[in-house]
Amino acid sequence: MPLELVTLPCLADNYAYLVHDPASGATAVVDVPEAAPILAALSARGWGLTDIWLTHHHNDHIDGVPALRSATGAKVTGAAADAHRLPPLDTALPDDGTFTFAGQTVETFPVPGHTIGHIAFHIPAAHLAFTGDSLMAAGCGRLFEGTPAQMWASLSRLAALPGETLICSGHEYTTGNLRFAQTLEPANPALISRIERVAGLRRESLPSVPVPLSEECDTNPFLRAHLPGLKSAIGRPDASDVETFAEIRARKDRF
Repeated sequence: MPLELVTLPCLADNYAYLVHDPASGATAVVDVPEAAPILAALSARGWGLTDIWLTHHHNDHIDGVPALRSATGAKVTGAAADAHRLPPLDTALPDDGTFTFAGQTVETFPVPGHTIGHIAFHIPAAHLAFTGDSLMAAGCGRLFEGTPAQMWASLSRLAALPGETLICSGHEYTTGNLRFAQTLEPANPALISRIERVAGLRRESLPSVPVPLSEECDTNPFLRAHLPGLKSAIGRPDASDVETFAEIRARKDRF
């Protein structure tokens, strides 16, 4: 039986994700901005929580962990390199590794840039990737700790996943990200179509995530910094990929 995915709005614009295996009853949550919406969703479905997976240490991704762990007894998994900034971990992950959830392999790897210790969770058989605030819907996280080179490498690694992979990111920032993307590629037909679709979703107060990686590659300027068209759009046709990414990120910071 396939894994079930539930996208849960939290706080003002955060998302947590439930991943449930109907066969075993195992359920993981990715990031815990607050406990109440997650507990309500579990109760409504009659699910028990077995695992908590954390992408990075920022408060709006971990503040609900103590209450959720106390209520459910779920085991907490996060990056060993960031253990000093995360809630106490039951499983501390190496920089690159795998573990098993409900009989499926979960790949984990570092995606520094937004923070140094940020990691992603990838379930290949389920075509799911949980990217937190690294690769985001039509955007990427601000570089609070890392460098443009680090973030570009992280995004390039994520972009190499299969195109059907659903990118489950941490915030509802899509509308603003798309407005910015349109300043760079106003004639991109895939971008125009996505803007219209997301506007419809948001009018109904529906999440704009997750999103297939293939759509991100067609519309997200931060994944497209290697393309001659993006280099020309910023007036630097001879810039390196990292230089192009850095300029796009700087423009977004001022947008």
